[in-house]
Amino acid sequence: MHRAPYRVLALVILAALVVCAAAAGVGEWYYQHHKTPPGPEQGVLGYVLGGWYAYDSGWYQYIVENGYFYRPGEQSAVAFFPLYPLAVRGLHALVPDVRHAGILVTLVCGPLSVMLFLSWARMRTDADTAFQAALLFALYPFTFFLYGVMYSDALFILMVVGAFCLLEKGHLGTAVLLGALATAARPVAPAVVVGLLVRRLEWKRERGERWTALDALPVLSALGFVAYMAYLQWSFHEPLAFVKVQSAWGQVPGWRSWLKVSFFKTLMSPQSTTDYVVFICLHAALSVGALALLWPTLKRLGWGYGAFCAVMVGLPTVSTKDFMGMGRYLLSAFPLFLTLAMLLRERPRWRHGILAASSLCLVLLSAAFGLDYYLS
Repeated sequence: MHRAPYRVLALVILAALVVCAAAAGVGEWYYQHHKTPPGPEQGVLGYVLGGWYAYDSGWYQYIVENGYFYRPGEQSAVAFFPLYPLAVRGLHALVPDVRHAGILVTLVCGPLSVMLFLSWARMRTDADTAFQAALLFALYPFTFFLYGVMYSDALFILMVVGAFCLLEKGHLGTAVLLGALATAARPVAPAVVVGLLVRRLEWKRERGERWTALDALPVLSALGFVAYMAYLQWSFHEPLAFVKVQSAWGQVPGWRSWLKVSFFKTLMSPQSTTDYVVFICLHAALSVGALALLWPTLKRLGWGYGAFCAVMVGLPTVSTKDFMGMGRYLLSAFPLFLTLAMLLRERPRWRHGILAASSLCLVLLSAAFGLDYYLS
């Protein structure tokens, strides 16, 4: 009985992976055959792999093959943190095609992160609720980024869920090590550091143990972030280069981003395409839902996970100009999925409805990604 939920979840992940890959492959085939000029014939595997390669995937490929560059005021490779390109470069020694290596890293890390999520959830609640939370996570509309897309999310989530799993088991040193790797994968070091530190102090208090200087060790999980800043200083004399290039993508900090002026302009503009409006509205709705879950997360899972999710959700919510990308970023706030499962524990019809709608969106968004729609 102990292994049964893991086997069922593994089958769900496998089914989702196959269906999403097929949807993305069909989308890629349609896109290649209807663009001008038409793309070359690739075969089934070629279309599937091509469906998982788009937008930021090209930046990761460039970094693996050529390294970093920084041009102030222009889109530059320094915007992308180094752990994922390093992992892809390591696998590239065995896999000749960089794109295949990048997709393979995601294919390994993504499903593992979902399985590890179930292990973490079982430490925080009963087995059935943990399993329901894992289903919500596995079938979330943007989880296709964990099922093959050449993006860094799968590796980051594997590191951060692993860090909290180890922390719950009392393995502080290895938890901090994984936390440091996570902060080298994405620019969300404050969330990881605050989450691990507050949860460690909370964990000690729950056991009636006194705090010691050792309990401040989670601060060192920022080392991945700091190391990248040191590299940027050494290479380009600009430790915050990854922040300064965001303006080239239209992400300018300030009140316009805070008030989502671009979002409302897009909704009201007659030039806005229907698909883009639908996508940013989906991102906005998921963002509102995530914000609504922050207080219940703090109440049910404690201050550590509440603080982690607040920063993980708050940073991109404040910085994004029109909510685009939030659906993917919310994957990293993984405790929210357990909170949602807890809230739906006595509402099975609601849970089934959400799972059905989420699964449908997951397949449709996979196809849209293959069709080269901008989703994140």
